[in-house]
Amino acid sequence: MDSPATTMGVLSIPSTIEHKFSNNGKRQAWARELHRVFCMQGGDTDVSYANNSEPTACAIALSKPLLHDAIASMKLFHGEKSIRIADLGCATGYNTVSTVEFVVQSLRKRYEAEQSHVPEFEASFSDLPSNDFNSLFQLLLPSFDVTERPYFVAAVPGSFYGRLFPSGKLHLVVSLNSLHWLSRIPEAVLSRQSSGWNKGRVWIDGANRDVVDAYAKQAQEDLDKFLHCRKMEIAEGGVLFLLMAGRPSLQPPENQLNDEDTRAKHPFTIIDQAWKELVNEGWLEEETQDMFNIPAYMRSMEEVSSAFEKCKCFEIKSMKYLKLIEHSKEKQEDWIKDPILYGRAKANLVQAGLRPLIEAHLGMAPTEKLFSRFEKKFSEDINLLNKTCFYGLIVQVNSVV
Repeated sequence: MDSPATTMGVLSIPSTIEHKFSNNGKRQAWARELHRVFCMQGGDTDVSYANNSEPTACAIALSKPLLHDAIASMKLFHGEKSIRIADLGCATGYNTVSTVEFVVQSLRKRYEAEQSHVPEFEASFSDLPSNDFNSLFQLLLPSFDVTERPYFVAAVPGSFYGRLFPSGKLHLVVSLNSLHWLSRIPEAVLSRQSSGWNKGRVWIDGANRDVVDAYAKQAQEDLDKFLHCRKMEIAEGGVLFLLMAGRPSLQPPENQLNDEDTRAKHPFTIIDQAWKELVNEGWLEEETQDMFNIPAYMRSMEEVSSAFEKCKCFEIKSMKYLKLIEHSKEKQEDWIKDPILYGRAKANLVQAGLRPLIEAHLGMAPTEKLFSRFEKKFSEDINLLNKTCFYGLIVQVNSVV
């Protein structure tokens, strides 16, 4: 990462200012076509998702007993030559691979114990076309021989808010930590003429009611589409296992985060503050913040249940709200001794999820400046380190009826 002095020098030259103004049309375009630019940061660098997905790994580990129970109780499909599994919103890295392998191994054990015939297994890894599928499949190369890795693999690029598979093709579908991402940013929050214009913010926590309602409506439409497509693609008796960021029961949508400590140090809060500072100091145009919105919405338990009741094709087997602490006590003690390392770790984490979007909006040099400021805020505010941030999770097991 460039030093602040170097980045400031890059940003102050006239060509960069011209670039910023000429980028206005592109900002509007990507905001309405997220599927073309949105992805987790690819590759194997310090800021890649593959090297910064520990929180997701912890969330999956927390939900794994429920996934195990879902597999243990699901219907076995007789006479099928192959059992077809899909991970929707797979991203890249070991989380998706380890989850699929856990599913395959668990199902294989059941077939070996309960059936005379053990079918073959197919696993489809699906995400937006911008996802780094190359890095993902390189993880599978050492065991690409099906005799060593006992399942066939395929990539299925596309949005899970649309159809991805033929009717009745799938037997078990997982979607892990992806459904809080929306298919698009609501038009209302991008329009200066709208009462829902999200001026001066990059997210919705604490925003006015019209902004929150626009996000809530988009989240509802997206989940309805997701379930409609899955009911077509999953065979009767198949299982849909969901793990998503969410809110507890009865928590209003304007309160997207759990408590004051979580709100104070959540990455979305700090990126918003860092952006404001750079606008106030003249490094970024005010419009860059007005026209950027993080496309994330944490649904409540009631919002998720309501969507399933509306769909009428799934039986909810179990549904739980879980709280995940952001990091271990041991890590916190290490970071207190080295706040610089803490700031860098937090900056790497948020870049893994948001850098592709922000870079599409700002360009490379301003993006570097923004994340440098983000890192500085975490490194220099010891009060943040002493706060505890929790991530809310909704885990749900459903079967197709």
